Amino acid sequence: MTYRRWIRIALGYLAFVSLEVGIWAQFAPRSFYDDFPGLGRAWVRVDGPFNEHLVRDVGGLNLALAAVLIAAIITLSRPVIIAASVASLLSGIPHLVYHIINNDGLDSGDVAASLGGLALFAIVPIVLIVISPRVSAPTDQ
Repeated sequence: MTYRRWIRIALGYLAFVSLEVGIWAQFAPRSFYDDFPGLGRAWVRVDGPFNEHLVRDVGGLNLALAAVLIAAIITLSRPVIIAASVASLLSGIPHLVYHIINNDGLDSGDVAASLGGLALFAIVPIVLIVISPRVSAPTDQ
C-alpha cells in the first residue's frame, strides 16, 4: 500500500471523527450534550450544565476542521496535509490534556475509551506530518 493511500486513510479517520462530532453538535446540540458518544454512554453532560451556544460552536468548529481535512484528502498536497494536521493538533492536544486532568464523573472504562480516542486524534496528525514528505507524485494513486 502506498504512502498516499495510508495518508488518505489517516486523514479520512480524522475527517470522519470531526464530521460525526460536528454534525451531531451543530444540528442536535441537546442530544450531543446528553448522549455523546452514544451507546448508552454520556461523556459531555458530566462536565457541567448545558450551554447550547458552546455546543453549537464545538459543532461548527469541528465541521470547519473536517472541511480542511477533506481538502487534504482530495488534494494530497503536502502543505494542505500539514495545515490540516496542525489544525487537528491545535484542537486535539488541548482537548486531550483537559480530559487527562478533568475526568470526574466517568467510570474507568469511559476514561480509558475517551482518552484513547483523544490520544489517537493527537497521534495521527503527528504521524501525518512526519510521513507527508514521502507523498509521491500525483500519478502514483
